[in-house]
Formats: sequence, structure tokens, C-alpha cells
Amino acid sequence: MRSIVKTLAAELGKSEEHVGNVVTLLDEGNTVPFIARYRKEMHGTMDDQTIRTLADRLNYLRNLETRMGEVKRAIEGQGKLTEELAAAIDAAATLAEVEDLYRPYKQKRRTRATVAKEKGLEGLAATLFAQERDCPLPQEEAKKYLDPEKDVTTVEEALAGAGDIIAEWISENAEIRKALRAFLVRYADVSVKAAEKDPEDTVYRNYYKFSAPVCKVQGHQVLAFNRGEREGILKAEITISREAALGVVVRRSVKSPACNSSEFVERAAEDAYDRLIFPSVEREIRSMLTDAASEGAIGQFALNLRPLLMQPPVKGFVTMGLDPGYRMGCKVAVVDKTGKVLDTAVVYPTMNERKKQECIAELSRLIKRHAVKHIAIGNGTASRETEQMTVELIASLGHGCGVSYMIVNEAGASVYSASPLAAKEFPDYDVNLRSAVSIARRLQDPLAELVKIDPKSIGVGQYQHDMPEKRLSEALDGVVEDCVNAVGVDVNTASASLLSRVAGLNASVAENIVKYREENGPFSARRQILKVKGLGAKAYEQCAGFLRVPESKNVLDNTAVHPESYGAAEKLLGICGYTDRDVRAGDLKELRARMKAYGEAKLAAECGVGVPTLSDVASELMKPGRDPRDELPAPLLRTDVLEIKDLKPGMELKGTVRNVIDFGAFVDIGVHQDGLVHISEICDRFIRHPSEVLSVGDVVTVWVKAVDPQKNRISLTMRKEKLRREP
Repeated sequence: MRSIVKTLAAELGKSEEHVGNVVTLLDEGNTVPFIARYRKEMHGTMDDQTIRTLADRLNYLRNLETRMGEVKRAIEGQGKLTEELAAAIDAAATLAEVEDLYRPYKQKRRTRATVAKEKGLEGLAATLFAQERDCPLPQEEAKKYLDPEKDVTTVEEALAGAGDIIAEWISENAEIRKALRAFLVRYADVSVKAAEKDPEDTVYRNYYKFSAPVCKVQGHQVLAFNRGEREGILKAEITISREAALGVVVRRSVKSPACNSSEFVERAAEDAYDRLIFPSVEREIRSMLTDAASEGAIGQFALNLRPLLMQPPVKGFVTMGLDPGYRMGCKVAVVDKTGKVLDTAVVYPTMNERKKQECIAELSRLIKRHAVKHIAIGNGTASRETEQMTVELIASLGHGCGVSYMIVNEAGASVYSASPLAAKEFPDYDVNLRSAVSIARRLQDPLAELVKIDPKSIGVGQYQHDMPEKRLSEALDGVVEDCVNAVGVDVNTASASLLSRVAGLNASVAENIVKYREENGPFSARRQILKVKGLGAKAYEQCAGFLRVPESKNVLDNTAVHPESYGAAEKLLGICGYTDRDVRAGDLKELRARMKAYGEAKLAAECGVGVPTLSDVASELMKPGRDPRDELPAPLLRTDVLEIKDLKPGMELKGTVRNVIDFGAFVDIGVHQDGLVHISEICDRFIRHPSEVLSVGDVVTVWVKAVDPQKNRISLTMRKEKLRREP
């Protein structure tokens, strides 16, 4: 354990004490949100993402340690474990290195070398491979091993068998494999071509003649040609000069060029390279590239998911959700400011002009009847036509009606609407109307609605269906958990889906919380949560700080102050001259100044907590019940729409970032088709990845660079000065 902590500390750039504390906290069953928020003194204020990275690496290193033990025991069972080999296994930094060391001792299928050993040729191979100064000529030594009973009748047969044995020894040498792998990673190329001589035009056209260094190929490229290869459209391979790569193997196999057997060993090394080592290492490198690309894509998906979930809610307004469609019509749902369904309808704005006018009339009636302020439009099929109809609808209501709309990412809405969860929530509505409700609620509170959907279905990644499912789910579930706990959850209004994402709670306990409040009325204090079936002391410790009880008499129950720090909060207020009434009135503007004047370290000591915890408590007291999303830029609401034909190069527009990928970002500019800002067009300084500058949900200013109506492509730039310089 000590070595693992030391390794983690070095990798993360953290102190061994803090890393060791996090490991202990994780082993004790504490959740990442709880550790990140309420144990800052123990880990030096690491954020939740760093702690998750630590937890992932901890798991890998422990698995590595376990595998080391298994391999040593297996080799020891064969009586072949030496001190040098044990030390090499212990020094291995990756599972691949451990497997390389174990390779010679694994039980294998029957090989050419196995057959040669059965013929008694291992001694011949050992003599020739040793390459001693007095080594006899291979042909002379081979005569000693002729044995008709073992089917070794000629010198050539004996030498061929010995060559097979030496080739296998060379291919199983961990140092040789490691050196060749490193050489290929540094100098080889990934070459991709079309599987057919005259390929059709497909989405893989850019890879019909593609080549890139292994060390520089991009993750999205790897995932693209992998998929093309699986579909039989592409063929990919690792390419390098055979002579150069073979030299890596030969130099480590031939000990003395002047030895009588050196030429024979060199031929065996060539055979090992061509037949055994290169094909195997090529597969390893392809697998390594895929793993790295998958981890990168998962990381980017998680990076995109976080700001999408944390989009500022559009609270306190009656909202209309439109789920566009052609043949089945546009599904309509009106929900009140709490998300309760007030009305539903189905209209047909895309069939003909008469139907569109009927649609406008019906929606106008619903807007006036329920005082609708915002319209959320799903961005799927028929979204463009529905958006155009909405603009006409708003115009018909007259200037100053105060109604606006926003295109909402509807990814996963259909999955949710057909789920048992949606059926339980809306038993009286069909599948299509449920999705309209979900779209309306996504505008009102994206986080509360999106937690009901499998994160993989939200659609802000790339190649997510090609990812290792378990790893992707773990990463995305972690993001959802972090976001939910960062915002906090009202225990009296939250759905079971939202409650289940709170640290320390699971689906069954979340259901029990909902059942308890249905049977007993709203919770009136945090401590009352302990009465819920299945929620014990440990779960309460983990979840309490993330659950809000606005109805409680204790104002701290509606903050992120953990119950274990209530005493500290009360002392802080008393020392600084404040009361609960001041907290409720939001009249603590001078709290920070008074804390500084008193001395924060001294104040923390008197309150019995660390300085980081005291600072967090003060922040909560100054803004009880605050939603961190309210501090972010408001989403972009529109009242008009553009057609792609309206766009001209140089036109300035406001847009919302919908997706961030390896080579750029897609931005919604009020046209049905999102525009692409290539990574080179994001900013004037060099960036390795668009996520260094942009996040999903960002409202940005862009300029039209080029438009291709035929291919429905819009090229945008965020570099106005560059646009001016271009002819």
C-alpha cells in the first residue's frame, strides 16, 4: 500500500499524506462527493475530478499488484521463479509488462517450437543460442540430434526445429518485446486504405488513403478507422521499414557476430520477427491506440456532459414543450413552473399551410390560457419547420408578448419516454406526449430532467457506442453524481431519479424517501430523513449535506453545511455578531470582513474546524439555498430564426455551443444545421483541444466563414481579425 500511495502522489503531484488519507476514506466506504466537499482538510482541497482520477488509478494499481502476485505464484509453482525474475515483475509499471514477463511460462497451445522440443531438439537450440566462443558449427552440432524414431532424419530437419525453438524464445523475451514496442510507437505509421479497389463515397472517404505516425494519430481518427474496419470499408495496419524494426530484434538476439552460430541465430530472429513478434506487437499497439482513444473520448464525453447538466435553469415560468415530427405531428405539452403538466395537444405544422395556421391558432390559445412565457423545441426531426412555425406564432402574438423560444437537445427523450420510469411518472400519457413534457422540463431544469436518462443517450460525445460500456457508464455516472451533489437536492420535491444520484443513496432508498413524504407529508428537518427505511447512519452522513429542506425551522437545513458542522456555523455567527434571522434575511455582507479582522485561522480553531471548511460554511451562510447554476450565463432564448440561405460570409451571430469534439465545436446559431468552428478557428493562441476554451452550453460570438447549402455545411470562426485578413 505504501508504494501505491507513493506512486499516486507522484502521478497527481499531491502529498503522500493527502493521498493516503483519500485512499483510507475511499476504503471506509465514503463517496467521492462527500470526500471532496466535507473532508477538505484531509486531502488538501482536491476537487471531485482529481479524487475520481485517484480512485481509478488506485483500482488499476491494486489490480496490477494482484496480478503480480498471481504471476509470481504461477511461476513459483513451476519451480522457475528466480530472485531476478521476481524483482523484474515487482518493478513492472503496467499490466502489459507483467504479461510480457509471464509469457515464457504460460501454458500454450501446440506450436512449432513445442513439436521441436518433443523431438529432443531443445539442447541443440540452447547450444546454438548461447553463442559461446567455442560454439561448434550448426551443421556439425545438429548431427548429434539425428533420431529417426523421433522423426529427425536430416541435419536440415534438426536445424529447422532448433530455429523454431530459438524464434519462440526470442519472441517471448520481455526486453525485446518492450524495445520493439517502444520503437514502433516512436517511428511507425498507422496506414489506412479502402478495403475495395474502387470504393463508394462514404463517411470514411477521408481514410481511403490515410497515414499518420503512431505517436501523433488523433483519438477520433483511431475510432473512425476502427469502425470503418469493422464495417468492412477500411483496412488499417502498422507500417514501418522492416529492416529498421528487424534491427531492434537482431541486435538484442545476436551476441557475437563472429560466433559460428550467429548467422543461424540471426535467421531465427528474422523468423521470430516476421512470424511471431511483429504481428503480436502490432495487435498490442492497435489495442493501445484504441484504449487511449476510448479513454480520450470518454473523458471528452464527461467533459461535455458536465456543462450540459449544469446549464442554468429557466425557473419560475410556465413552459411549452414541442416535440417535432412529420407524419405523427408535433407533440405539445404545457407545464407549470414546477414542471407539473397543465395541458397537452398534437398539432401538424408541417403538412400544409392550412394545418400550420391551425397549429398556430391552437398554440396561441394554449399560450394565452396558461400564460406561457417560454417554448422549448426539440432539435430532432422536423425541428427546422417547427422552429419556423414558432417564429410566426410569436409574431402573431404581437410585439411585446414576452414569449421566446430555445432549441433544446432532445437526445434521449424518446428513450426516456418509452422507459418504465416515464410510464410510472405519466401513466395517462402516451409515449409521444411524455417526450414533449421532458423537452419542456429540460429548459426549466436540465439537471433534474436529464438524470432520468442514461447518460450515454444524451448525445454530447463522439463514438460513444464504440466505447467500453462499463468504463463509459462509470465515468458518466460519476459526472452526474458530482453535478447533482454540487447543486443540491430539495428532498421534498425531487424525483426518485434525482434522489438516487445523491451521495450515499441508491434507487431503493430514493424510492423510500418519496414514499415516506407521500405518506407523512413534507420533511420538516434533515434529521427526519433518518426515519426513512433503509437509510442508516453511514448513508445519512454521506447524503445529509446534499439534501435541502426549505421547510425546516433550522436555516442550515437548506444549505450545504453538513450537520456535523452546525455547531461550527452557530459559533461563527455568534463570534461575528449575527443571528439566524440575519441569515434568512441575507444580511451577512460583512461576514468575510469580520472573519478576516478576527483572524480566519484563530476563528477556525475556536469553531473546531479547518479553514477550508469554515470558508465553505461562510459561503453557505451568505447565500442560503443558493443554486451554483444561477451564477452562470443565462441560456440564449430567441424570437426569430435564420435560414441557411440567409447566411453570408462575415456575418456576426450569437450561438450556443452544442458539442465539443477533438477537432472543433458545433455551435447552434439559430439555423437548423449547427455550424462547425474548427479548432484552428477558436482562438489566436495555440490550443491542444477545443475544451481548453469552450464548454457545452457556452454562449459565444461567431462569424460566418463559409456556407455550403448543397451539403448543408456551415463553417464558423471565432477569430474576427483572421476573417478580416483573409481575401
